[in-house]
Amino acid sequence: MRILLLIALLLTAACAPAPQKEPNVNLGGYPPAFREGYVDGCNSARRGRTVRDESRFKTDSMYASGWRDGHDICGRQSK
Repeated sequence: MRILLLIALLLTAACAPAPQKEPNVNLGGYPPAFREGYVDGCNSARRGRTVRDESRFKTDSMYASGWRDGHDICGRQSK
């Protein structure tokens, strides 16, 4: 019975999304919206799939600017 429970636990854990990895860049002087966008953009470049808050990207210029910078810079680093 314990083995079945352990297997079930391992299978559900495998489906959990990967944690967002912080970029290896000092973003301390930037506003929070820029930093959040940068992290999402960087994770998008690293994972090869878009990680982005679409409504925020369209309405928050700081988030959008951070996302573009993170995507561009981390995309170049991962090549």
